[in-house]
Amino acid sequence: MEKKMTMNMRSGFSQVTEDVMENIFSRLPASAFSSAACVSKCWNHVCVRILKKPKFASAISLKPTLPDAVKEVLDKVLAEPIFPHFAIACIGKKFSLALTHQLLTEKLGSRVPLITNTASGIIGADVTNELQEVRWKPSDDDSDSSGDTQLDRGIVLVIGFLPGLRVDAIPLLRTKTVPEMCLDEKFLTDIKDFTAFFSHSESPAGIILFGVSCDSSTYTVQIILFKDRNVDMRPILAKMDCALDEETVIVGDASGRFLCRSAYDSRHYDGDSYFLDGVALVFARDMHKSQGADIGETQFHVTLSTGIMPFGPQLHAVWALQKDTASSWLSARVQGHNEILDTEGLLADINSEFDDEDFSPNLYIGVVQPRYYPCGPESFISRASLAFYKVLRGERDFFIVNGVGIEYGDPFLFYHSDPDTASSSCSDAYRNLAILKEESKGQSCLSLRNGEPSSGGKKVFGGLIFSCYLREISHPNVESSPFHENFPEVPLAGVFCNGEIGRGSSSSISQEDDEANSARCCLHYHSTVYLALSYTPPTSEY
Repeated sequence: MEKKMTMNMRSGFSQVTEDVMENIFSRLPASAFSSAACVSKCWNHVCVRILKKPKFASAISLKPTLPDAVKEVLDKVLAEPIFPHFAIACIGKKFSLALTHQLLTEKLGSRVPLITNTASGIIGADVTNELQEVRWKPSDDDSDSSGDTQLDRGIVLVIGFLPGLRVDAIPLLRTKTVPEMCLDEKFLTDIKDFTAFFSHSESPAGIILFGVSCDSSTYTVQIILFKDRNVDMRPILAKMDCALDEETVIVGDASGRFLCRSAYDSRHYDGDSYFLDGVALVFARDMHKSQGADIGETQFHVTLSTGIMPFGPQLHAVWALQKDTASSWLSARVQGHNEILDTEGLLADINSEFDDEDFSPNLYIGVVQPRYYPCGPESFISRASLAFYKVLRGERDFFIVNGVGIEYGDPFLFYHSDPDTASSSCSDAYRNLAILKEESKGQSCLSLRNGEPSSGGKKVFGGLIFSCYLREISHPNVESSPFHENFPEVPLAGVFCNGEIGRGSSSSISQEDDEANSARCCLHYHSTVYLALSYTPPTSEY
């Protein structure tokens, strides 16, 4: 009797049309949806129809206990059908990095590329879809003497489904031998090889990059895994900028503390032999997809809100010495003059200029670095990059700056952080994103004129923000507003950091100084980098 009922039930369900099944399956949470896709070819076909377009899901939780916070964000991002192709989590420093990474891996699976990062603040929508910007002040210890149980506690989680793209986390390693050696060439080769395996190019569509930095103003207390680790991402980014096509978008956080997991076991590294200096989440276009041109195209768009401005005459480096792995000593002269500058006196004069200001600005030098990079067995290419170095202090005839890589003759300008510049450039970022919104509307209108539904054009489906936690703009949710006001229904997530990576085509991202437009900048300070993900369906769907 029971066997007969089961057969009747199966027979009855088989009469349900695919449209009805699609309506049912589209309401399932991710885990049940994934199981349904494995039942039969028919069910799998329905599931593929539901997830034929890219999908981006994000959630933030400020619950003070880690298990509760992780559960809340997982429940939200997995509440609807999705096959995660990647995941990024950013947490407060009072949450355990290792435990967070473990909990997410157990839920998402070991084959989903995952980066778990410690941040200085997070941006995202909570379970009520209210947008939150949480910026934590640097603390000198891990105690809760303030009595604030939410201090440095929280998580933002992003997962994405990107048909037509292959995604993996590729580590940047450094040997533990003496002397230590950064395997940056292997890192670039791994990125190119992964991309070339799936694409007709060695340059991916996009990269989300995390680096390790030991800025004491951001991370006074570190987990033991990263104690005394400091990686200067400027030379790495300069090599990436030269080696990859201009249309490859690179965004990220250069001041992270992270753990990562790749989709392939072959990328897992031996922690006894290597340090982890960075990790790149690489998005390569998949030319081997069986559906071919019917997939459509996912595009990466980036724009910048800067928060620093140049001042003073152009200077030239006369003498540069790498003091250690984290700083350099630099003497300089004014262009057209031979005298070495009295740096202590100059910095005193600069500081006196800001005595009457309501804020104490941070001081940087923006160095244009013309360099030669190999582009073949016996050929080189010349490329100039704009790199920013924080001025720590002056000592006799020397500036002491944070970072390495400055050479004799490099020209540079002084820059200082400026809230007014940050506020006005937020408006510039808003206008740039508004142009993208108008492009989407224009394609939708074209679809309507052709008798197709308006959903046939380009559509922004996700956004990421990398913002400096030191920016001083006294408006609520000011960093997320340029994106959120243009795309209020689009999932958005972000992180506050101190070293914002942003590299796009020359037409998509502005430079801090018009005079330096020929030298592209990839690592910014006191800035906010916006990444918008858009999808254009295949022509057959217009």
